[in-house]
Amino acid sequence: MSIRINDLAPDFTAETTQGPIRFHEWIGDDWAVLFSHPKDFTPVCTTELGAVAGLEKEFAQRGAKVIGLSVDPVSNHDAWAGDIQDVGGYPVNYPLIGDPELKIAKLYDMLPADAGDSCDGRTPAMNAPVRTVFVIGPDKRIKLTLSYPMTTGRNFDEVIRVIDSIQLTAKHRVATPANWRQGEDVIITGAVSNEEADKIFPGYKTVKPYLRTVAQPR
Repeated sequence: MSIRINDLAPDFTAETTQGPIRFHEWIGDDWAVLFSHPKDFTPVCTTELGAVAGLEKEFAQRGAKVIGLSVDPVSNHDAWAGDIQDVGGYPVNYPLIGDPELKIAKLYDMLPADAGDSCDGRTPAMNAPVRTVFVIGPDKRIKLTLSYPMTTGRNFDEVIRVIDSIQLTAKHRVATPANWRQGEDVIITGAVSNEEADKIFPGYKTVKPYLRTVAQPR
């Protein structure tokens, strides 16, 4: 099945490096970042897992948990963690899901239904689509999906930027412009009339009749 923004994130049970979980229960009332990998002991993924380990406090400050997934078994993940710390400089304190039967990869539409039911004998290239980031809200709905090619390391600062935007725009009647960063001006949504904007966002700037900007609400 196809996974789209605002869809309910498929729930599942799985073994992880921190024990068994039921995904929705594990998320609880937090945000979640699920990021997947085609195989353990692959070079780009090793750097990505290390980068996330270094940013884990940044995610936590936003009420977001991080969890990785690879289509190898948990025993391989445990062995891989040492390499990740050696390369990235940070221990992997977040859980890594084992998906050796490819069930979660299929559930999240990263592999086709006919991909088989075992990771054995599969090369990273065969699992190339399993390089997706899902941001999931406390309502258990998909807020963001990003898919990357195998040769391009993911930009997790961008994931943090998007979480900042989603959390801000959920509280205020604003949107964020291209390349927006925390603390920069935002856009007043079209659902807010000029009369309302005068009251809610005094001093806003009209760039175009359909584009009004204002300082980021606090």
